[in-house]
Amino acid sequence: MAHGDKGLSAWQLSMMALGTVIGGSFFLGSAVAIKAAGPGILVSYILGGAVVYIILYALSEMTVADPDPGSFRTFARKAYGSGAGFVVGWVYWTGLVLAMSSEATAVSIFLQAWFPGLSLGLLGAVVIIAITLLNLLGADRLSQLESGLAAVKLLAIVGFIVIGLFLISGIMPDMAPVGAGALAIEPWLPGGIGGLAGSMLIVIFTYAGFEIIGLAASEAKDPHKTIPKAITYTVTGLIGLYVLAVLVLLPLIPTDLLSTEHSPLVAALTRWNLVWAGNVINIVLITAILSTMLAAMFGLGRMIRSLAEEGQAPAWIRDYGDIPYKGILFSGAGMLIGLAFGSLLPQVYLFLVSAGGFALLATYMVILATHYKFRRINGCPPKGNCQLPLYPYSSWFAMTASILILISMPLVSGQGSGLTAGLALVVLFSAVYYVKTRFQADTKPAVSGKAPGRSPAMRYLEAQYEIAEDLTNEKNEPKK
Repeated sequence: MAHGDKGLSAWQLSMMALGTVIGGSFFLGSAVAIKAAGPGILVSYILGGAVVYIILYALSEMTVADPDPGSFRTFARKAYGSGAGFVVGWVYWTGLVLAMSSEATAVSIFLQAWFPGLSLGLLGAVVIIAITLLNLLGADRLSQLESGLAAVKLLAIVGFIVIGLFLISGIMPDMAPVGAGALAIEPWLPGGIGGLAGSMLIVIFTYAGFEIIGLAASEAKDPHKTIPKAITYTVTGLIGLYVLAVLVLLPLIPTDLLSTEHSPLVAALTRWNLVWAGNVINIVLITAILSTMLAAMFGLGRMIRSLAEEGQAPAWIRDYGDIPYKGILFSGAGMLIGLAFGSLLPQVYLFLVSAGGFALLATYMVILATHYKFRRINGCPPKGNCQLPLYPYSSWFAMTASILILISMPLVSGQGSGLTAGLALVVLFSAVYYVKTRFQADTKPAVSGKAPGRSPAMRYLEAQYEIAEDLTNEKNEPKK
């Protein structure tokens, strides 16, 4: 854990979060959401931002009280028992590993234009190995690299907004002003409410990855002050950038011309003969995906180490230093296996990768449910103020929205299999946990004179007692 002047600052944490969040899902995948919802996509991004704001502040309250490296997985274990922590941790890890192996495939497609003699599989493997080795440098050095990569992405979005405004206003030399352009003749909701609902799933994915703040909390400088600041920077920055970028995009190109083969930002600029700008954004797209993979690997290494420390992952993954070397290498190996699935069994791989979206949504629902129980038992977190506004109504709103987005997955082309695959992962890891606990119970030798092992319920009650004791001690401390 970080102490004193060492550790990640609020700025480093927020840049790491932005590095995870702003990736291929926005630069490339957002074309599907914008095409489905039309100009109404602005509503989707604002609603998605509101849900993310609530989830992040719910996570913040628990993280400020207990900056555990396992973050939301540890909180779920304390609230709902060891089985919940096991399933949440492994579903999240598996889903994110599969999602990042697909990102490696995506970036390899772009890189192959520069290295046509190399196969996609080889390029993808090189990318994964490089990302893994860079993560072994540690949180401080990685955050510096991630801050640089995140800055490139942020500048690219800001640059697009500025160029777009020049086109719309007529400041661009030798070009007539676009004005309202395509936005003036396009219906607000061309796909109706169904199109808006369908777009929400993809919009939430463009925000996905912010939970890295919770996983990095144990390495933050003064987490009680740093975490809330990092969340404020991240949420306001994301909503502002996304909404502004889409608002500028809409007059430049009709939404029905967008496709997943090209970035919507590139398509909008090349339509007005700004090919050079489109090429620049294509380079940024590669940077964005690599940045996302770097930050995701940071969280994966710490998640798997947290599981191993509690005996819920192979013991040889345990690593007690500041850098979870074994967890990072294990996660890198998982990505390489995922990449191999993509090369050898593409149909199975697509089914598995689509589970990544389910894993993220399920994780967010667990965060909300855990926080709701946490607040009901403890009130405001120790050593911190209640951060989440309008509790419990805001929690109910975010939980309802998450459930609706989850059950709407079959409405989006290709996402029905994601719901099935995600549920299959939950069933699989629940079965693994059941077999594991039964096997341990059957093989554990009876020891006379010793009390039986504590149940998950007892461990949870003990954890809540410790928190309550902290609150009592804090209230009884004399004011300085």
